[in-house]
Amino acid sequence: MIETGSHNVNCGADHLGFRDLAGVYWNLGAPQLYEHALQRHEAHIAAHGPLVADTGVHTGRSPKDKFVVRDVNTDPIVWWGNNNPMSPEHFDALLADFLAHVRAKTLFAQDLYGGADPAFRVKARVFTEYAWHSLFIRNLLIRPPVEDLPNFVPDLTIVDLPSFRADPKRHGTRTETVIACDFTRKIILIGGSSYAGEMKKSVFTYLNYVLPPQHVMPMHCSANTGRDGDTAIFFGLSGTGKTTLSADPHRTLIGDDEHGWGRGGVFNFEGGCYAKAIKLSREAEPEIYSTTERFGTVMENVALDPELRVPDFDDDSKTENTRIAYPLHFIANASATGRAGHPKNVIMLTCDAFGVLPPIAKLDPAQAMYHFLSGYTAKVAGTEKGVTEPQATFSTCFGAPFMPLHPAVYGNLLRGLVGRHHVDCWLVNTGWTGGKFGVGRRMPIRVTRRLLSAVLDGSLHRAAFRTDPHFGLAVPEQVPGVEPHILDPIKTWRSKGEFAETTGRVVQMFRDNFKKFEDHTDEHVRAAAPSPRIALV
Repeated sequence: MIETGSHNVNCGADHLGFRDLAGVYWNLGAPQLYEHALQRHEAHIAAHGPLVADTGVHTGRSPKDKFVVRDVNTDPIVWWGNNNPMSPEHFDALLADFLAHVRAKTLFAQDLYGGADPAFRVKARVFTEYAWHSLFIRNLLIRPPVEDLPNFVPDLTIVDLPSFRADPKRHGTRTETVIACDFTRKIILIGGSSYAGEMKKSVFTYLNYVLPPQHVMPMHCSANTGRDGDTAIFFGLSGTGKTTLSADPHRTLIGDDEHGWGRGGVFNFEGGCYAKAIKLSREAEPEIYSTTERFGTVMENVALDPELRVPDFDDDSKTENTRIAYPLHFIANASATGRAGHPKNVIMLTCDAFGVLPPIAKLDPAQAMYHFLSGYTAKVAGTEKGVTEPQATFSTCFGAPFMPLHPAVYGNLLRGLVGRHHVDCWLVNTGWTGGKFGVGRRMPIRVTRRLLSAVLDGSLHRAAFRTDPHFGLAVPEQVPGVEPHILDPIKTWRSKGEFAETTGRVVQMFRDNFKKFEDHTDEHVRAAAPSPRIALV
């Protein structure tokens, strides 16, 4: 059985060696995938039409279960200090067992693009066990024109089987969960996890491998552009505000998570958004909230009222990492092309739960390289099991789990692009003020938005700046509409002694983390590190 969505399929499902499948559903649209998901008891329908699914044990990615095949091509260039190696023999066994596992099963297939720039996009074919996973990836990647589908030949093939259980002894894995990337054969196998985000991040990981040699900078960032074509990109880890801050009703959204920056400018890797839904409200984020009332949106682990099926976005009983996945065109002011010119501003977002970083600072080129390689944010109490105090997290390039190559590769690409196109760089703290988590308060969103508005309209460039005595950053002395004391973190703390002690600890965390990059950076970047002597004064 082969059922098609929008085209007649001449290409079979056997290019990987599939045999004896019950059937393959090719490129189905949302209505058909809804029907299959409901018939198979994979999901429910919420009020206003979104499809809602639970992901079970895995409510987030499993980075420790991600592997890269170590062969003659990958061995000399992959950053093995950050990527788990898998032997070709273990991958062969894993692939054989994947193929055996799907016999007599029905799969769903989507042919999609990763990358809005035709010169650099990847053609991805994604086979999924679940219908709702097929809708998810159809929302998140770029749908080719119908006329491109009959002759679609994939550059990358992903097989996603949540019911598969890896055997650590046979497959060389850590657990029964596996994400195995064979860059040479261009195959990614995902097993043992129902978390749909593994698929989209697998495509991102592949692009992080193939694009740098083509002089394209892959970025874990959101991006938007103003009426005058002034593009801004927002680097940041999960929870720092990439999606929220790029969804500006006065600017065109390019994308919320993954982009490339090459000779023609910035381009989205995706055709959709994957937004965090916890605490989502119509008042604070109206553009994103509106997508939760649309047919075609997929919601993960969101609690529903059992009678009315209305989502409760404040309910974190399943996970704090509740998510919504929707096509980009669900956002009214989204770009139709997914492409924009070279950025005018690069904004690095950090959620400092220690409350010692200023809410905004202008970075010189060396500082930009330092903070990009550092990739600092902080986990707060309650977000993960066992976390009772703020914990510093350094994820290099603001996306270490997706970086197959050494961070210096991406850092040097960024540094060259920033210098060549005269881009201004900024560090923005969306974390705490007035004390660390549990003592102070979260930086008001209105303050962050006002500061970003001043960056994007150019007015902040004309401000007077002071040098932060602890981190050596250029901080504006005043910004219209922002209380002056918020711009100087020490003035928001009751205890100046506690501020000094906390700052000293954070400074030392930065310095300890950066030791692994010292042999890959010049003296100017190394000198951009905060000074512990100053911090403890």
